[in-house]
Amino acid sequence: MGEFELLARIRERLPDPGERIRLGSGDDAAVTAPGGATATSVDSLVEGVHFRRDRASLRQIGHKALATALSDLAAMGAEPGEAYVALGIPQDLSEDECLELLDGMAALASATQTDLVGGDLTRATELFLAITVVGHAESPGAFVSRAGAHPGDVLVVTGEIGGSAAGLQALSDPNPTADFAFSYAYAYEKAKSAVGGLVRRQLEPVPRLGAGRALARCGATAMIDVSDGVGADAAHIAAASGVALRIEAEAVPLAPGAAEAMRAVGRDPWDLLSGGEDYELLVALPPSRLAEATAAVEEAEGVRLTPIGEVLAGSGVEVRLPGGRFLEPGGFDQLA
Repeated sequence: MGEFELLARIRERLPDPGERIRLGSGDDAAVTAPGGATATSVDSLVEGVHFRRDRASLRQIGHKALATALSDLAAMGAEPGEAYVALGIPQDLSEDECLELLDGMAALASATQTDLVGGDLTRATELFLAITVVGHAESPGAFVSRAGAHPGDVLVVTGEIGGSAAGLQALSDPNPTADFAFSYAYAYEKAKSAVGGLVRRQLEPVPRLGAGRALARCGATAMIDVSDGVGADAAHIAAASGVALRIEAEAVPLAPGAAEAMRAVGRDPWDLLSGGEDYELLVALPPSRLAEATAAVEEAEGVRLTPIGEVLAGSGVEVRLPGGRFLEPGGFDQLA
Protein backbone atom coordinates (compact mmCIF):
# COMPACT_ATOMS: atom_id res chain seq x y z
CA MET A 1 0.00 0.00 0.00
CA GLY A 2 1.39 3.38 -1.03
CA GLU A 3 0.30 6.66 0.55
CA PHE A 4 -0.49 8.49 -2.69
CA GLU A 5 -2.28 5.54 -4.27
CA LEU A 6 -4.46 5.18 -1.15
CA LEU A 7 -5.19 8.91 -1.10
CA ALA A 8 -6.28 8.76 -4.74
CA ARG A 9 -8.65 5.86 -3.97
CA ILE A 10 -10.02 7.73 -0.97
CA ARG A 11 -10.74 10.86 -3.01
CA GLU A 12 -12.63 8.76 -5.57
CA ARG A 13 -15.01 7.60 -2.82
CA LEU A 14 -15.73 10.96 -1.19
CA PRO A 15 -19.24 12.41 -1.56
CA ASP A 16 -19.61 15.46 -3.81
CA PRO A 17 -18.64 18.68 -1.97
CA GLY A 18 -21.25 21.11 -0.68
CA GLU A 19 -21.76 24.75 -1.58
CA ARG A 20 -19.30 26.10 1.03
CA ILE A 21 -16.34 24.17 -0.42
CA ARG A 22 -14.12 26.05 -2.84
CA LEU A 23 -11.21 23.57 -2.81
CA GLY A 24 -11.53 20.13 -1.26
CA SER A 25 -9.27 17.14 -0.71
CA GLY A 26 -6.21 16.88 -2.92
CA ASP A 27 -4.31 20.12 -2.33
CA ASP A 28 -2.16 21.37 0.57
CA ALA A 29 -5.24 22.73 2.36
CA ALA A 30 -8.99 22.88 1.91
CA VAL A 31 -10.61 26.21 1.07
CA THR A 32 -14.09 27.04 2.32
CA ALA A 33 -16.34 30.10 2.23
CA PRO A 34 -18.61 29.59 5.26
CA GLY A 35 -20.05 33.01 6.07
CA GLY A 36 -21.66 33.65 9.46
CA ALA A 37 -20.01 31.98 12.48
CA THR A 38 -18.21 28.65 12.84
CA ALA A 39 -17.77 26.15 15.68
CA THR A 40 -14.82 23.75 15.57
CA SER A 41 -14.25 20.57 17.58
CA VAL A 42 -11.64 17.78 17.59
CA ASP A 43 -12.28 14.19 18.65
CA SER A 44 -10.02 11.10 18.66
CA LEU A 45 -10.57 7.35 18.79
CA VAL A 46 -7.66 5.02 19.60
CA GLU A 47 -7.63 1.25 19.24
CA GLY A 48 -7.60 -0.51 22.60
CA VAL A 49 -8.98 2.58 24.35
CA HIS A 50 -12.16 3.51 22.45
CA PHE A 51 -12.71 0.44 20.25
CA ARG A 52 -11.48 -3.06 19.48
CA ARG A 53 -11.35 -4.50 15.99
CA ASP A 54 -12.49 -7.90 17.25
CA ARG A 55 -15.76 -6.32 18.47
CA ALA A 56 -16.58 -3.85 15.69
CA SER A 57 -16.33 -3.85 11.92
CA LEU A 58 -14.09 -1.27 10.31
CA ARG A 59 -17.16 0.36 8.79
CA GLN A 60 -18.64 0.72 12.29
CA ILE A 61 -15.36 2.17 13.60
CA GLY A 62 -15.36 4.78 10.84
CA HIS A 63 -19.01 5.63 11.50
CA LYS A 64 -18.46 6.00 15.23
CA ALA A 65 -15.37 8.18 14.80
CA LEU A 66 -17.29 10.73 12.74
CA ALA A 67 -20.49 10.40 14.81
CA THR A 68 -18.76 11.21 18.09
CA ALA A 69 -17.16 14.30 16.56
CA LEU A 70 -20.43 15.49 15.02
CA SER A 71 -22.16 15.01 18.38
CA ASP A 72 -20.12 17.95 19.71
CA LEU A 73 -21.57 20.12 16.95
CA ALA A 74 -25.05 18.88 17.83
CA ALA A 75 -24.47 20.06 21.40
CA MET A 76 -23.71 23.56 20.09
CA GLY A 77 -26.84 23.68 17.95
CA ALA A 78 -24.64 23.93 14.87
CA GLU A 79 -25.33 22.98 11.28
CA PRO A 80 -22.68 20.41 10.23
CA GLY A 81 -20.18 21.63 7.67
CA GLU A 82 -16.74 20.11 7.13
CA ALA A 83 -14.73 17.23 8.57
CA TYR A 84 -10.96 16.62 8.44
CA VAL A 85 -9.62 13.16 9.23
CA ALA A 86 -6.15 12.18 10.47
CA LEU A 87 -5.72 8.42 10.20
CA GLY A 88 -2.98 6.37 11.85
CA ILE A 89 -2.57 3.07 9.98
CA PRO A 90 -0.95 0.01 11.60
CA GLN A 91 1.05 -2.50 9.53
CA ASP A 92 -1.70 -5.13 9.62
CA LEU A 93 -4.39 -2.88 8.07
CA SER A 94 -4.67 -3.33 4.31
CA GLU A 95 -5.59 -0.72 1.72
CA ASP A 96 -9.05 -2.26 1.22
CA GLU A 97 -9.59 -2.23 4.98
CA CYS A 98 -8.71 1.47 5.08
CA LEU A 99 -11.34 2.06 2.43
CA GLU A 100 -13.90 0.07 4.46
CA LEU A 101 -13.17 2.40 7.38
CA LEU A 102 -13.69 5.40 5.08
CA ASP A 103 -16.96 3.96 3.77
CA GLY A 104 -18.39 4.06 7.30
CA MET A 105 -17.46 7.73 7.61
CA ALA A 106 -18.61 8.59 4.09
CA ALA A 107 -22.06 7.06 4.60
CA LEU A 108 -22.64 9.12 7.75
CA ALA A 109 -21.18 12.22 6.08
CA SER A 110 -23.72 11.88 3.26
CA ALA A 111 -26.58 11.29 5.71
CA THR A 112 -25.69 14.38 7.75
CA GLN A 113 -24.61 16.60 4.81
CA THR A 114 -21.07 16.82 6.14
CA ASP A 115 -18.21 17.44 3.70
CA LEU A 116 -15.09 15.27 4.11
CA VAL A 117 -12.57 17.73 2.72
CA GLY A 118 -9.11 16.74 3.92
CA GLY A 119 -6.85 15.19 6.52
CA ASP A 120 -3.66 13.19 6.84
CA LEU A 121 -2.36 9.63 6.72
CA THR A 122 0.52 8.24 8.75
CA ARG A 123 1.93 4.88 9.77
CA ALA A 124 1.16 4.07 13.43
CA THR A 125 1.64 1.28 15.94
CA GLU A 126 -2.15 1.02 16.42
CA LEU A 127 -5.18 2.25 14.52
CA PHE A 128 -6.30 5.75 15.46
CA LEU A 129 -8.61 8.37 13.99
CA ALA A 130 -8.49 12.07 14.89
CA ILE A 131 -11.36 14.05 13.39
CA THR A 132 -11.83 17.80 13.27
CA VAL A 133 -15.34 18.98 12.50
CA VAL A 134 -16.57 22.47 11.68
CA GLY A 135 -20.17 23.57 12.18
CA HIS A 136 -21.96 26.74 11.12
CA ALA A 137 -24.56 29.25 12.30
CA GLU A 138 -25.72 32.67 11.18
CA SER A 139 -24.04 34.39 14.13
CA PRO A 140 -21.98 33.48 17.22
CA GLY A 141 -25.04 34.05 19.42
CA ALA A 142 -26.90 31.27 17.63
CA PHE A 143 -24.65 28.61 19.20
CA VAL A 144 -25.53 27.13 22.61
CA SER A 145 -22.71 26.67 25.13
CA ARG A 146 -22.59 24.93 28.51
CA ALA A 147 -22.52 28.23 30.35
CA GLY A 148 -26.01 29.74 30.11
CA ALA A 149 -28.21 27.67 32.45
CA HIS A 150 -30.31 29.73 34.90
CA PRO A 151 -32.05 28.77 38.16
CA GLY A 152 -35.61 27.84 37.26
CA ASP A 153 -34.70 26.18 33.96
CA VAL A 154 -35.91 22.64 33.40
CA LEU A 155 -33.29 19.96 32.65
CA VAL A 156 -34.22 17.69 29.75
CA VAL A 157 -32.61 14.89 27.76
CA THR A 158 -33.21 13.65 24.21
CA GLY A 159 -33.86 10.01 23.43
CA GLU A 160 -32.82 7.27 25.84
CA ILE A 161 -29.85 6.72 28.12
CA GLY A 162 -27.80 3.65 28.97
CA GLY A 163 -28.01 1.74 25.70
CA SER A 164 -24.35 2.20 24.87
CA ALA A 165 -23.08 1.15 28.32
CA ALA A 166 -25.33 -1.92 28.26
CA GLY A 167 -24.17 -2.65 24.71
CA LEU A 168 -20.53 -2.51 25.81
CA GLN A 169 -21.38 -4.92 28.62
CA ALA A 170 -22.99 -7.24 26.07
CA LEU A 171 -19.89 -7.09 23.85
CA SER A 172 -17.82 -8.17 26.88
CA ASP A 173 -20.10 -11.15 27.55
CA PRO A 174 -19.15 -14.37 25.68
CA ASN A 175 -22.83 -15.32 25.31
CA PRO A 176 -24.97 -12.23 25.99
CA THR A 177 -28.16 -13.41 24.30
CA ALA A 178 -28.31 -16.66 26.28
CA ASP A 179 -27.53 -14.85 29.54
CA PHE A 180 -30.19 -12.26 28.86
CA ALA A 181 -32.80 -14.87 27.89
CA PHE A 182 -32.02 -17.07 30.89
CA SER A 183 -32.10 -14.24 33.42
CA TYR A 184 -35.41 -12.77 32.26
CA ALA A 185 -37.21 -15.75 30.71
CA TYR A 186 -37.18 -13.93 27.36
CA ALA A 187 -37.76 -15.91 24.20
CA TYR A 188 -34.42 -16.36 22.48
CA GLU A 189 -35.37 -14.22 19.46
CA LYS A 190 -36.65 -11.40 21.69
CA ALA A 191 -33.43 -11.51 23.70
CA LYS A 192 -31.36 -11.51 20.51
CA SER A 193 -33.22 -8.43 19.25
CA ALA A 194 -32.79 -6.59 22.57
CA VAL A 195 -29.06 -7.30 22.74
CA GLY A 196 -28.61 -6.32 19.08
CA GLY A 197 -30.25 -2.96 19.71
CA LEU A 198 -27.98 -2.25 22.67
CA VAL A 199 -24.85 -3.22 20.74
CA ARG A 200 -25.86 -0.89 17.89
CA ARG A 201 -26.12 1.97 20.39
CA GLN A 202 -22.49 1.28 21.35
CA LEU A 203 -21.06 0.74 17.86
CA GLU A 204 -23.26 2.97 15.68
CA PRO A 205 -24.24 6.08 17.69
CA VAL A 206 -26.43 8.75 16.10
CA PRO A 207 -25.38 12.41 16.49
CA ARG A 208 -28.49 14.43 17.39
CA LEU A 209 -27.79 17.24 14.92
CA GLY A 210 -31.41 17.96 14.06
CA ALA A 211 -32.43 17.96 17.71
CA GLY A 212 -29.54 20.28 18.60
CA ARG A 213 -30.57 22.87 16.02
CA ALA A 214 -34.22 22.59 17.08
CA LEU A 215 -33.34 23.10 20.75
CA ALA A 216 -31.16 26.11 19.92
CA ARG A 217 -34.09 27.69 18.08
CA CYS A 218 -36.37 26.95 21.06
CA GLY A 219 -34.25 28.91 23.52
CA ALA A 220 -31.98 26.27 25.08
CA THR A 221 -29.79 28.07 27.62
CA ALA A 222 -27.10 25.36 27.99
CA MET A 223 -26.44 22.10 26.19
CA ILE A 224 -23.95 19.22 26.19
CA ASP A 225 -23.80 15.80 24.57
CA VAL A 226 -23.90 12.81 26.91
CA SER A 227 -20.51 11.30 26.10
CA ASP A 228 -19.10 10.81 29.62
CA GLY A 229 -22.30 9.96 31.50
CA VAL A 230 -25.39 11.90 32.60
CA GLY A 231 -23.92 12.74 36.01
CA ALA A 232 -20.50 13.80 34.72
CA ASP A 233 -21.88 15.86 31.86
CA ALA A 234 -24.43 17.52 34.15
CA ALA A 235 -21.47 18.53 36.32
CA HIS A 236 -19.88 20.24 33.31
CA ILE A 237 -23.02 22.35 32.78
CA ALA A 238 -23.27 23.17 36.49
CA ALA A 239 -19.63 24.29 36.67
CA ALA A 240 -19.72 26.32 33.45
CA SER A 241 -23.04 28.00 34.34
CA GLY A 242 -22.33 28.56 38.03
CA VAL A 243 -25.51 26.75 39.10
CA ALA A 244 -26.66 23.55 40.78
CA LEU A 245 -28.49 20.74 38.95
CA ARG A 246 -30.92 18.28 40.51
CA ILE A 247 -31.64 15.09 38.57
CA GLU A 248 -34.43 12.63 39.41
CA ALA A 249 -32.94 9.26 38.47
CA GLU A 250 -36.34 7.60 38.01
CA ALA A 251 -37.24 10.21 35.39
CA VAL A 252 -34.24 9.39 33.16
CA PRO A 253 -35.52 7.34 30.18
CA LEU A 254 -33.47 4.15 29.84
CA ALA A 255 -32.93 2.32 26.55
CA PRO A 256 -35.12 -0.80 26.16
CA GLY A 257 -33.43 -3.81 27.72
CA ALA A 258 -30.57 -1.81 29.24
CA ALA A 259 -31.54 -2.32 32.88
CA GLU A 260 -32.21 -6.03 32.32
CA ALA A 261 -28.88 -6.46 30.55
CA MET A 262 -27.04 -4.97 33.54
CA ARG A 263 -28.93 -7.10 36.06
CA ALA A 264 -28.20 -10.22 33.99
CA VAL A 265 -24.49 -9.82 34.79
CA GLY A 266 -24.99 -8.73 38.38
CA ARG A 267 -24.56 -4.99 37.88
CA ASP A 268 -26.68 -2.16 39.29
CA PRO A 269 -28.87 -0.58 36.56
CA TRP A 270 -28.23 2.85 38.09
CA ASP A 271 -24.65 2.46 36.80
CA LEU A 272 -26.14 3.27 33.38
CA LEU A 273 -26.36 6.94 34.40
CA SER A 274 -22.55 7.02 34.57
CA GLY A 275 -21.91 4.83 31.53
CA GLY A 276 -21.45 7.45 28.82
CA GLU A 277 -21.29 7.20 25.01
CA ASP A 278 -25.03 7.69 24.56
CA TYR A 279 -24.49 10.89 22.51
CA GLU A 280 -27.91 12.19 23.49
CA LEU A 281 -28.27 15.87 24.43
CA LEU A 282 -28.60 17.11 28.01
CA VAL A 283 -30.21 20.54 27.93
CA ALA A 284 -31.30 23.39 30.20
CA LEU A 285 -34.43 25.06 28.90
CA PRO A 286 -36.88 27.73 30.12
CA PRO A 287 -40.05 25.92 31.29
CA SER A 288 -42.16 28.18 29.07
CA ARG A 289 -40.43 26.71 25.98
CA LEU A 290 -40.71 23.02 26.97
CA ALA A 291 -43.83 22.16 24.94
CA GLU A 292 -42.48 23.94 21.87
CA ALA A 293 -39.08 22.24 22.19
CA THR A 294 -40.65 18.81 22.70
CA ALA A 295 -42.63 19.13 19.47
CA ALA A 296 -39.62 20.53 17.57
CA VAL A 297 -37.30 17.70 18.64
CA GLU A 298 -39.91 15.10 17.71
CA GLU A 299 -40.29 16.65 14.27
CA ALA A 300 -36.55 17.12 13.67
CA GLU A 301 -35.19 13.87 15.07
CA GLY A 302 -38.12 11.57 15.82
CA VAL A 303 -37.09 11.16 19.49
CA ARG A 304 -38.61 12.15 22.81
CA LEU A 305 -37.55 15.08 24.95
CA THR A 306 -37.86 14.09 28.61
CA PRO A 307 -37.70 16.38 31.67
CA ILE A 308 -35.35 14.80 34.23
CA GLY A 309 -34.62 17.58 36.68
CA GLU A 310 -34.15 21.26 37.31
CA VAL A 311 -31.59 24.04 37.57
CA LEU A 312 -31.16 25.61 41.01
CA ALA A 313 -29.07 28.30 42.63
CA GLY A 314 -25.86 26.92 44.13
CA SER A 315 -23.28 24.51 42.75
CA GLY A 316 -22.75 20.84 41.97
CA VAL A 317 -25.04 18.01 40.88
CA GLU A 318 -27.50 16.02 42.96
CA VAL A 319 -28.83 12.74 41.53
CA ARG A 320 -31.78 11.54 43.62
CA LEU A 321 -32.67 7.85 43.71
CA PRO A 322 -36.01 6.39 44.82
CA GLY A 323 -36.47 6.32 48.59
CA GLY A 324 -34.43 9.43 49.26
CA ARG A 325 -31.03 7.96 48.45
CA PHE A 326 -28.46 9.79 46.31
CA LEU A 327 -26.18 8.62 43.51
CA GLU A 328 -22.66 9.94 43.10
CA PRO A 329 -22.64 11.69 39.69
CA GLY A 330 -19.80 9.71 38.11
CA GLY A 331 -18.73 9.22 34.51
CA PHE A 332 -15.91 8.37 32.11
CA ASP A 333 -12.52 10.02 32.50
CA GLN A 334 -10.20 9.74 29.46
CA LEU A 335 -7.06 9.76 31.63
CA ALA A 336 -8.27 7.68 34.59
